[in-house]
Amino acid sequence: MGFDFDRVIGRKGTNSLKYDFTKENGKPEDVLPLWVADMDFPTAPAVLKRLKEIVSHGIFGYSEGKEEYFQAVSSWYWNHFQWKVERNWIVKTPGVVFGIAAAIRAFTSEGDSVLLQQPVYYPFKEAIENNKRQLVNSPLKMMDGHYEMDFEDFEQKIVENDVKLFLLCNPHNPGGRVWKEWELRKIGDICVKHNIIVVSDEIHSDFVWENNKHLVFANLSLEYARRTITCTSPSKTFNLAGLQLSNIFIPDQKLRRAFRQQVTASGYSLSNIMGIAACQAAYEGGEEWLVEVKKYIWNNYLFLKEYIEENFPQISVIEPEGTYLVWLDFRKLGLTEEEREELVVKKGRLWLDSGAMFGKEGEGFERINIACPRSVLEKALKQLGEALK
Repeated sequence: MGFDFDRVIGRKGTNSLKYDFTKENGKPEDVLPLWVADMDFPTAPAVLKRLKEIVSHGIFGYSEGKEEYFQAVSSWYWNHFQWKVERNWIVKTPGVVFGIAAAIRAFTSEGDSVLLQQPVYYPFKEAIENNKRQLVNSPLKMMDGHYEMDFEDFEQKIVENDVKLFLLCNPHNPGGRVWKEWELRKIGDICVKHNIIVVSDEIHSDFVWENNKHLVFANLSLEYARRTITCTSPSKTFNLAGLQLSNIFIPDQKLRRAFRQQVTASGYSLSNIMGIAACQAAYEGGEEWLVEVKKYIWNNYLFLKEYIEENFPQISVIEPEGTYLVWLDFRKLGLTEEEREELVVKKGRLWLDSGAMFGKEGEGFERINIACPRSVLEKALKQLGEALK
């Protein structure tokens, strides 16, 4: 089946957070948005077909996934990651961030310390602070053009701050790292040693590039599985974020019970009928689409990398091992945060994610979403080039 990813589909006027809320976010009306992590491509045909059937039926009552839903989810994780999951492990939530916040409330108390590794997906910080927990940062180190963990600092921060819970991001957003087995085992052993609960955000696991391989953290050892909440969703993989459905895997019964109590306490009980149907349809029939969209996005990355190197080498591209989000290093320009904002937004007419929002370690960087038609990406790069001139 052929897929036309070059086709530009207008999203303005659809209540798109990406396109329709420029004014509300203080951006110029004519800004080109490549920020929030959704794609500018229609989802897989199998998903569209199933959703059309539901719309045609016309009844949108309370719904739940049956055995076929679990089979679709479990088969996906077995076929792609060799992870055998059990049905009772799954707790459905409206999103991964919802799940992270629920885990923080379930496994820590107000004032407890929660560890993360900045620069990292900014809702981690918000979930910690909004729930009145103490944020402890073990910063990632930029080494030879990619990020590495500081294991000594990681353990030291746990001990010094009596950390209760660790938020792992794998594949890493925004740095693009896909953590190797030895890295995951190193932090896993530290967490076992100090009895740390791990919340592993693996929402980007289907977008891994070249010779990299995503490893489910909880699948590396029984000890890790007993203390891990694995957060997944078809939303990034199949562009389904607006349907609000995530699958949170919790093998340990005690942890699962405590997590469910927090989900229930929030008033959430049943998932969106469209989200359930879309997830099942995507995992059952979306493989071909995913293979092709990944090829297209990787070629977008190669185009972006070559264009920047040839036209403005003062900006460095951090090569992603995973995700369709690329981390751009503007630090050689020597600009302040305000000056870079002036360059990118006001002169370049681009809406990217400023690196500072991912922590102070992100200052001087910008995150760009390349899951868009090539012509849109090319237009963005030309606008950036004109601004640099």
